[in-house]
Amino acid sequence: MDGDQANGQTQGTGRRALLGAAVLGASGAVLGLPGTARAAETRTAGHGGRGLKSLPVPTIIGHRGASGYRPEHTFGSYNLALDLGADVVEAGDLVPTKDGHLVCRHEPEIGGTTDVAAHPEFADRRTTKVLDGVSTTGWFTEDFTLAELKTLRAVERIPANRPHNTLYNGRWEIPTFEEVLQWQDEQTRKRGRQVWIYPETKHPTYFRKLGLGLEERVAKLLRKYGKDTRNSPVILQSFEPSSIQKLNQLVDNPLVVLLSSANSRPWDFVEANDPRTVADLVTPRGLREIAGYAQGIGPTLDLVIPKKADGTLAEPTTLVSDAHRVGLVLHPYTMRNENPFLPAEYRKGSAADAYGDVFGAFKTYFATGIDGVFTDNADTGLLARADFLKG
Repeated sequence: MDGDQANGQTQGTGRRALLGAAVLGASGAVLGLPGTARAAETRTAGHGGRGLKSLPVPTIIGHRGASGYRPEHTFGSYNLALDLGADVVEAGDLVPTKDGHLVCRHEPEIGGTTDVAAHPEFADRRTTKVLDGVSTTGWFTEDFTLAELKTLRAVERIPANRPHNTLYNGRWEIPTFEEVLQWQDEQTRKRGRQVWIYPETKHPTYFRKLGLGLEERVAKLLRKYGKDTRNSPVILQSFEPSSIQKLNQLVDNPLVVLLSSANSRPWDFVEANDPRTVADLVTPRGLREIAGYAQGIGPTLDLVIPKKADGTLAEPTTLVSDAHRVGLVLHPYTMRNENPFLPAEYRKGSAADAYGDVFGAFKTYFATGIDGVFTDNADTGLLARADFLKG
């Protein structure tokens, strides 16, 4: 790195270490020590404060809104997440349009999340691309202008697991990130409480190569709406550490590095010929490095408690204590109510759309000391948290 980057990183490190320590101080009791419930209940009542310290622990994060009940990344899903009581709404996964706008879609390929296939005028846009090393066929946001995308409507992404959600197919359009920032302000006023959002930069290296860099666009919009400070109710996340490092130079928001399976490599590492895997990033050394430019990690639940060969849970790893030791908060992903997404011992029957013993699973994960969790079912998460806090 050059000198300016080094200076900026040093300043960011000090600021984030200080803020991380404050968060850790408030949440350390969740590790199961005496007074856990009392400490967490105090945090739960703490809405209205500033920064991450104002969030309850364990924090319930509405994954792509209330995607257990509505098509994901729609205002229908986001609003329902707030109605159900989510502390934070993951609005949204950010991908660019051809003309440089940021929109909220799980992936740039939108064949599975919109009705684009039913639009004959866009039939010739269907193509095959290599996305982070994977050959992917479909329709991609970067091949559409925003005006064109606004003619599409969202559909349920996993209808086999959520057939009831298909009732809402075609009801909502694709939101832009700017619309989300405006919605956040409107809902904060309407509901009389601060609404938090948790956007993610998707495939940032891929888009930077296309001349559609995400971080600068995110930072520009956050500055426009006055939401680029460390106390702003916007947490930024990415699976690519270099994207978080870029954001650390551009804004002061809380930043989180997402971590996939232990044997995987972040795509920016692949592009940079960095041989490290996620397993290297979750070592004490790797976590110390992350703490130099981020405030938290978003690991898969399997990094917190691995699964045995039969799909049941093994013993927890030391990730929670190791991350807390360097001042990082942990927001793992994703809790879902349906059988296929639960550890084997918490499933009930074999139906793909049936609910298992998700309360039992929540209790087991909360007991590890995680600071929050992404869930498609915020209401279930809130009830599970209440159970956990009662002891």
